[in-house]
Amino acid sequence: MTISVQEAEQVLKEAECLFDENEVEEAISLMAENITLKLKGRNPLILTVMNGAVVIAGKLLTQLDFPLEHDYIHVSRYRGETSGDKLNWLTKPHSALAGRDILILDDILDEGPTLKAIIQYCHEMGAEHVYSAVLVLKVHDRNVGVEADFVGIEAPDRYLFGYGMDYKEYLRNAAGIYAVKGM
Repeated sequence: MTISVQEAEQVLKEAECLFDENEVEEAISLMAENITLKLKGRNPLILTVMNGAVVIAGKLLTQLDFPLEHDYIHVSRYRGETSGDKLNWLTKPHSALAGRDILILDDILDEGPTLKAIIQYCHEMGAEHVYSAVLVLKVHDRNVGVEADFVGIEAPDRYLFGYGMDYKEYLRNAAGIYAVKGM
């Protein structure tokens, strides 16, 4: 469902800022420290989940203090909507995963079917170890049984946007994490 620029501007204007830019940047730096402690010296492959994790990848990768390789994977449930069930595998990684330590980097862990499927895919491709890092963990009881190894921020169960998370494909670039009014 395509929306207008005016609708996106109105959503931003009415939204509640849950975490400002400074709070998010601090959370990213702490994640980078923890990831570095775990993966330094292990030659990991970082898989960024597109499109949501593009912002967190740009912010986080430069803070990881070790050699790494980077690739991306594009799996989507929402495709411009505010909900969705079916996973759409748009792009699989170009790098070989067999025998590697993999870090999946995503914007948010909500219910978890996308992250769960990506973790399973990495194991099926022969990954040695699979870790996951998410900027936001949404707090509720609907998770499908997957946990992130590294979490930046825990957020309430609301419809969020900013720092890579979108509202109908807009507002990924918002410098903070916002909750849509009424959602």
